[in-house]
Amino acid sequence: MDKEVRIYTKTGDDGTTGLIGGARVKKYDIRLEAYGTVDELNSYLGLIISMNIDEHAKTVLRKIQSILFTIGAQLATDDSAADFKKQIPCKDEMIEMLEQEMDNMFKVLPKLNHFILPGGSQPAAHAQIARTVCRRAERRMIELSEKTEINKNLIKFINRLSDYLFVLARKISLDDRAPETPWDSGV
Repeated sequence: MDKEVRIYTKTGDDGTTGLIGGARVKKYDIRLEAYGTVDELNSYLGLIISMNIDEHAKTVLRKIQSILFTIGAQLATDDSAADFKKQIPCKDEMIEMLEQEMDNMFKVLPKLNHFILPGGSQPAAHAQIARTVCRRAERRMIELSEKTEINKNLIKFINRLSDYLFVLARKISLDDRAPETPWDSGV
């Protein structure tokens, strides 16, 4: 980027925001809900990265953060800028990366024979919170997809990411020697 980004523009003071492509929409528009939730998720991943977790997980989470920026850009682009959307795809390889990472963690995790409660170590608990934010992002994206076309891989990636975050939380708990708490249905 050659040009410095201005943080404030004053154009949103009327309760609207500009999309990539030029359209202006209300700040409560479902499109903003979708990409705002993706942004919230990205911030949670930054929090997890700042914690004491293994370096490989940090590297993967940084890759995911970049992918989430791509997804946010896609969601923030109005329908008139279809050519721009083609320049920022969400590729199958990104989804496959998440699946491969989960497969690798499954090799060391104990088998899961019951539901577990969110918790464990502090980083694991934050990964569980990120998982729930990810699920909300998915719901917002699906709602948006009923009004405008969304690349199917965006929703697929977010769906797989919530699974990844669940498995990552378990792996972090294992690394931290924090026991998993089984759900007690008889409470």
